[in-house]
Amino acid sequence: MTKLFFSEYEEADQPPITRPLAIFGAGGLGREVLMLIQQINEYEPTWHITGFYDDVRPQADSIHGVPYLGTAADLNAVTEPLHVTVAVGNSRSRANVADKLTSPQLSFATLIHPAVACAPYQQVELGVGCIISQGCILTCDIVLGKHVLLNLGCTIGHDAVLGDCCSLMPHANIGGAAHLETGVYLGTNATVIDRVRVGAYAIVGAGAVAVRDLPPSCTAVGVPATVIKRHSV
Repeated sequence: MTKLFFSEYEEADQPPITRPLAIFGAGGLGREVLMLIQQINEYEPTWHITGFYDDVRPQADSIHGVPYLGTAADLNAVTEPLHVTVAVGNSRSRANVADKLTSPQLSFATLIHPAVACAPYQQVELGVGCIISQGCILTCDIVLGKHVLLNLGCTIGHDAVLGDCCSLMPHANIGGAAHLETGVYLGTNATVIDRVRVGAYAIVGAGAVAVRDLPPSCTAVGVPATVIKRHSV
C-alpha cells in the first residue's frame, strides 16, 4: 500500500504551488469537497480546480461555477499530469472509482482541512487520496489507508487503524487501538470503542456504538451495535 507521512507532502518549506486538481463526483459530497479545497486555498494557494467528472451527468453544465468535464473515461484520457480526488461517499463505490482511474497522468490528492492538526510528531500515517474535513481530531500513532474519508468533526484515537476506503460520516468516533478493516462505513455519530475490530465493508448505523468486534459485510445498529443484516460479497 502506498502511504505518505504528512511531512512528505506538507511542503512547508516550499513556495506555494498551484497544482491542477479534478473532482470525481458531482453530487453533494463533491460540492463539500469543492468547499474543502477552497478552504485549503484560502489558507495557502495550493490547487487549481479544473472541473468535475462523474459517470452520471449532472443537470447543469457547471457546479458552483466549476465546469462538468466528463466521465471516468474522459478523465483517463487526459494528456497532462492531473491530480484527482474521489468525492464518492459509499466505500465500495469509491474503491471502484479509484480502481478504474488508471491513467499514468493521474495521481490522487490527499486533502486535509488547514485547521486539522496533523503535525509530524503525531506520527499519523496517511494513504493517498484521503479526505479529512473540517473539525476532525486525530491524536497520535494512527494509520489511515488509501482513500479514507473523514467527514466533518470525526475523532480518531491513538493507535487506531482504518483500512483503505473507510468512510466516516459526521461526528463518528474511533477509540484507541480500534481497527476498521477495508471499506467500513460509519454513519453519523457512530462510535467504535477502544480495541474493537470491525470487519471489511461492515456498515455501522447512525448513532450506533460498537462495543465488541463486528464481522465483515454486515449492518449493525443500536447501542450496543447489533448485527441485523449480512451482505453478499
